[in-house]
Amino acid sequence: MLLLLATLPAFTGCSLISKIISGKDNVQPPRELTKFVPSAQVQRLWKDSIGDGSGRSGIRLAPAYADGKLYVASVDGKLAALDAATGKTIWRDDTRTQGWFGFGHKRYADALYAGGPTVSGDLLAVGTLDGHVYGMDAATGKQRWAAEVSDEVVSPPVIDNGVVYARTNDGRIYALDAATGQRKWVNDQANVPLLSLRGNGPLLVAHGVVFFGSDDGKIVALRGDTGSAQWQQTIAKGEGRSDIEKLNDADDMLQLDGDALYATAYHGQLVSIDAPTGKVNWNRPFSSYVGVAVADKQLVGVDDQSQVWAFDAGSGSDMWKQDALQYRWLSPPAVQGRYVVVGDLEGYVHWLNLKDGSFAARTRLSKDAIRARPLVVGDTVFVEDESGNIAAYRVPTPP
Repeated sequence: MLLLLATLPAFTGCSLISKIISGKDNVQPPRELTKFVPSAQVQRLWKDSIGDGSGRSGIRLAPAYADGKLYVASVDGKLAALDAATGKTIWRDDTRTQGWFGFGHKRYADALYAGGPTVSGDLLAVGTLDGHVYGMDAATGKQRWAAEVSDEVVSPPVIDNGVVYARTNDGRIYALDAATGQRKWVNDQANVPLLSLRGNGPLLVAHGVVFFGSDDGKIVALRGDTGSAQWQQTIAKGEGRSDIEKLNDADDMLQLDGDALYATAYHGQLVSIDAPTGKVNWNRPFSSYVGVAVADKQLVGVDDQSQVWAFDAGSGSDMWKQDALQYRWLSPPAVQGRYVVVGDLEGYVHWLNLKDGSFAARTRLSKDAIRARPLVVGDTVFVEDESGNIAAYRVPTPP
């Protein structure tokens, strides 16, 4: 009981912010959707579900794609591989234990999948709410190894050059041997704010460097072989009178295009950073809880009011803004050909023209919030809502 009471303040804070961001306790009503004449046709290829999805955890569980297969997981211990073209199940695993403390007649999940899945080659890696990272055979779902870590893993692990990199909710980055799960190093950020947005931005690994945004408004680069810091850059200072105003998470998805690293922060900035050196190319005010996507020489971002913006990637200057989805608490944006794709709190999926932000198409997956970034593979978009409903949509893009 004492342990439970001790954890309540932090848990309550994270849950509160998660509800605000997902629209559960909206202080502003979501903008009503307006009709438009579609310029693109949406074809649903298939629909399925995976357990409870992310449930009430407040995380952004998303599918992973590799070699024609779609890998999905849920917080109630379900993991599956689907044929990406048809949705047909290739294998499905349900990891459970009997009752509380392993006995009794009720069944409770003991693998609360929350980070991932991630696939590279024949290895599937996934993290859990109970502080584990599992390495599994991608062809069968059978476990190869298990690694215990210090806290929840709520963002996808990254597999690179024989190493699995995983981030925990208490500010640590782990490097695990991809073959055995043995720990190679751990980097501890030490200071994690008591109040922050629910979740962690995914790690970005490239050219032997691990990049990530921290809960205290910094972008950090670590050496992939040792875990030692190469550089860090502050993009939000957490100024304000209230605790909410002082939130300055840089936990959004980082984007790397050549040597340019693009990052955003809640109550912070949109910045372009020279990835090798950490020097800022340009910055501009832009508060976001989901980050940006890269489309050629253009960036598309969603701000903290769910307005969609486009910026020039070379300078950060405005190109257009679409405010018709304001307060609909959009997912991170994804780019599909000439469109940007976002999901919203009522289960709608929207396609906007990259040229001017006008609406091109819209469909509805369910009545549940879509919090994870849509996954684009060619002319197909895979979308998952927080209840575990998953669908594949085809939107042909003009030449």
